[in-house]
Amino acid sequence: MPIQQPSNQIKLTNVSIVRLKKGGKRFEIACYKNKVQEWRNGVETSLDDVLQISNVFMNVSKGEVAKSNDLQKAFGTSTVDDVVKEILKKGEVQVAEKEREHDLATLRKEIATIVAEKCVDPATQRPYPVGMIEKAMAEAGVSVKAGKNAKSQVAETLRLIQGHSTLPIQRARMRVRVVLPAVEGERLQEQLRALAETVEKEDKGESWETVMLIEPSQIRTINELLQKECKGKGRVETLTFAATADNN
Repeated sequence: MPIQQPSNQIKLTNVSIVRLKKGGKRFEIACYKNKVQEWRNGVETSLDDVLQISNVFMNVSKGEVAKSNDLQKAFGTSTVDDVVKEILKKGEVQVAEKEREHDLATLRKEIATIVAEKCVDPATQRPYPVGMIEKAMAEAGVSVKAGKNAKSQVAETLRLIQGHSTLPIQRARMRVRVVLPAVEGERLQEQLRALAETVEKEDKGESWETVMLIEPSQIRTINELLQKECKGKGRVETLTFAATADNN
């Protein structure tokens, strides 16, 4: 038996347990913290560096090792490395309650920080403090998802704040400069103006140039318009990703 120590010496605070239910049974492996995600991302490739204990368990905390015939029935193989790889790929990482709460609080703060960086008060066009975003998230009933990174949860968080909180908020506008040959500018100016929330400046000479505030998703539409209509003769530059009242 690989474990030469009493099971109560396997400190769950020092390991990440990955659990997979298969064939009606529960299988677990004991991994170093953070190594599971590194393995799944392809950063870590050595099982020896991922596993704290090189075995498959029915219950890690009790030191209960899975039997070979149970592995064979559930996974079609009793080779430990093959079973470990499947558990690493498909299993669910178990997190202690206090650690889970800490991780969720950290993730929540990270989401709120990104929202604060990307959004503004529509009336003043100024950003909100992170603390106000967190309060709005609570008011809107935002539920942070532990299995997803902060960036991927920003759009849904903003939608919930806008629909279910009292905080007025909108995505900050991008400030962009569009430069075209004069002839192309005259031809496309109305289409470009329609994509802008505000046209701040427009110059006409040998080239046609405009500085506009746009909703961030419109940058792709502008690029596609220039590529289709100008055949490489026009360009769009991002001057400010999150334009606020101070940037005028």
